[in-house]
Amino acid sequence: MKQIFLKPAPGRACPMPEKGGALLPVAGESVTLNAWWQRRLNDGDAVIVEDVVPEPAPALVVEPKQVKGAKA
Repeated sequence: MKQIFLKPAPGRACPMPEKGGALLPVAGESVTLNAWWQRRLNDGDAVIVEDVVPEPAPALVVEPKQVKGAKA
């Protein structure tokens, strides 16, 4: 299914069934477009955010292990 990024409309709250009813964060969140979210859009409870810049993944830093008896 298609993923979309939604924010609650100003003054509205949107429970997220996939998260046990927790509210859609004001900053928005990526959700799977299904009948529930389509109804929220149709009712004006949520809005699609088009200009989402994904956060870069944190850099993975791997520290070398010290091996006993190894010379540096």
